[in-house]
Order: sequence, then C-alpha cells, then structure tokens
Amino acid sequence: QVQLVESGGDLVQAGGSLSLSCAASGIMFSIATMGWYRQAPGKERELVGFSSSGGSSYYVDSVKGRFTISRDNAKNTVYLQMNSLKPEDTAMYYCWGHEREEYWGQGTQVTVSS
Repeated sequence: QVQLVESGGDLVQAGGSLSLSCAASGIMFSIATMGWYRQAPGKERELVGFSSSGGSSYYVDSVKGRFTISRDNAKNTVYLQMNSLKPEDTAMYYCWGHEREEYWGQGTQVTVSS
C-alpha cells in the first residue's frame, strides 16, 4: 500500500520561508517522479513542480526562483523549500508521486499572511 505523508504546513508572514516534507512508503521511490500540487480555496488544483528520477525538475512559472524541490532517495522523502512567500501561495499543498500510476498525499495547509 502506497502512502505519501506530508508535513511542515504552517502560517507564515509574506516574505518568509517554509519547508514541506513528504515521506513515501510502498513506492519504488528512486524511480518515481515526485512533486507537489496545490489547491487554493475556490480554485482548481495546480501543479507546483516535480522532480524526475533522472534528476530533472520542473516548476510552474509563478514559483520559479522561489521554490525548490529536492529529494532524498535514501529516506524516500521529497521536499519543497518555499522562499519569498506571497499571500497568493496560500493553499493546501499535496505531495504527488508517479510510478506506474499516480499517488497523492492528504495535504498540508500553507497560509501566508500579508
């Protein structure tokens, strides 16, 4: 059974930083593409970015230069470092993994106050 468990969500002031973690189990982590989505109230879930097993990364334009995804294959954990946070980054953040099929975490709330 695959489980993705996020942690690290919090309330932070604009301009601040926050780091999210996602611990994965039951998945071949080293060959999986791992990433993050987010969903703000009243909006559709959107891709934030992902890290492929080959080491390449992709970020949506709105977070480029501010967010960084990293992964520790030895710990089966993917991270999302968020800097220069803006109120529009407020959302539920979901860990996402793809290894033959898609898997989702339960989400962790990030709230950025102005």
